[in-house]
Amino acid sequence: MTVFGIGISYGLATLFAMFSGMPIAFALGAVAVVFMAIYMPAASLDTVTQNVYEEMASITLLSIPLFILKGAAIGKSRAGQDLYSALHAWLHRVPGGLGVANVFACALFAAMAGSSPATCSAIGSAGIPEMRKRGYSGGFAAGIIAAGGTLGILLPPSITMILFAVAAEKSLGRLFLAGIGPGLLLVSLFGFYAVFRFRKEYAMAKAAYDATGKDAAILQRDEFTMAERFSALPRVIPFVLLLTGVMIALYGGYATPSETAGLGGLLALGLIAVIYSVWKPSDLSPILKSTIRESTMLMLIIGMSLLYSYVMSYLHISQSAAEAIVAMHLPRWELLFAILVMVIVLGFFLPPVSIILMTAPIILPPLRAAEFDIIWFGVVMTIVMEMGLIHPPVGLNIFVIRNVAPDIPLSEVIWGTLPFVLLMMFAVLMLCFFPEISTALPNLVMGPDGGR
Repeated sequence: MTVFGIGISYGLATLFAMFSGMPIAFALGAVAVVFMAIYMPAASLDTVTQNVYEEMASITLLSIPLFILKGAAIGKSRAGQDLYSALHAWLHRVPGGLGVANVFACALFAAMAGSSPATCSAIGSAGIPEMRKRGYSGGFAAGIIAAGGTLGILLPPSITMILFAVAAEKSLGRLFLAGIGPGLLLVSLFGFYAVFRFRKEYAMAKAAYDATGKDAAILQRDEFTMAERFSALPRVIPFVLLLTGVMIALYGGYATPSETAGLGGLLALGLIAVIYSVWKPSDLSPILKSTIRESTMLMLIIGMSLLYSYVMSYLHISQSAAEAIVAMHLPRWELLFAILVMVIVLGFFLPPVSIILMTAPIILPPLRAAEFDIIWFGVVMTIVMEMGLIHPPVGLNIFVIRNVAPDIPLSEVIWGTLPFVLLMMFAVLMLCFFPEISTALPNLVMGPDGGR
């Protein structure tokens, strides 16, 4: 069979395995092993475990479970709720300040946890009931948290970016720095939209009040004294200092990403022990169980995805696909557009981890040939994959929100997230016209880089 025929059958077999309901890790592993048995030497089956181990024997990948531990320590304690409460106390005078506070809380928590679902769950469990109680519509409240949660894969320490750095063989520190500018851009866009949407809902409630005399919760304003504002800070400041210290250790060159992740995890456990008295085995058990469960799931997906990519490479599927794309001689921006559309379509069905590890061998060679900055592209691809977290049919964050707020209809959640999808598209356009938003900070801190 030709390479083209093998590639088509490989893709169809993958789709069949995934749509059969098989877990993603097992689906990818099963397809890879079957094609190894059919098209590769028989001895290759004896080296499956060795191949998986060698592909995963990366010191960078070691940071993933350690960052997950840090996120679980913060997410399973009251740190997320306290962070949200402190921001609300300081932003309550801003129109839509509660929504803006939730955006900022998601951004800060994402920067500490590195996980999108953890951010949605931790901030949403406190933020959505508070917004609903104050008259925010269900779709608006759900959209803010779902979109804010996506920042977990853009702001460092991002597990998705760790995998992209491994797949692209690029500097993780440079990639982390490249995500900060676009992350702040998205936080600003989300915050401005929260103010705009609040003003609209407030005006509608005010018009209804003037016409019928019926008061609405959104018309009520919270008031906090200066003493109450400052009293909210003592529990939050240590975690902000933790975030700052971890970033200084990483970008100052004092520690490797894995050492930084280990330091962050231990400090997070220490802080929740001191601040929230979370130190007993019964208190630590949910944190450790969550860490082991999520780490095992991710590492299985990573291992099987790497085996899947290895088989693609051995059978020359990825090389032939890359050559076919290059042979189309698309102008560089049309090439980028076609690749991003492919990523969006894959986002309908797959999580970011699988998208990166499955597509990197195919899309990176043509992008390098077109002289795109791979660090910049990693950020753009991450934002595009963020969209996949908040649009159906997979929309992982949508289902997290459904667990946090089951009273909000799914249709409202989806409609509430669509404006944020449009804002992410706008951010991608901004990055295309002004790539310095992403590249300026890593070039300033780490010096210029060829990017390819």
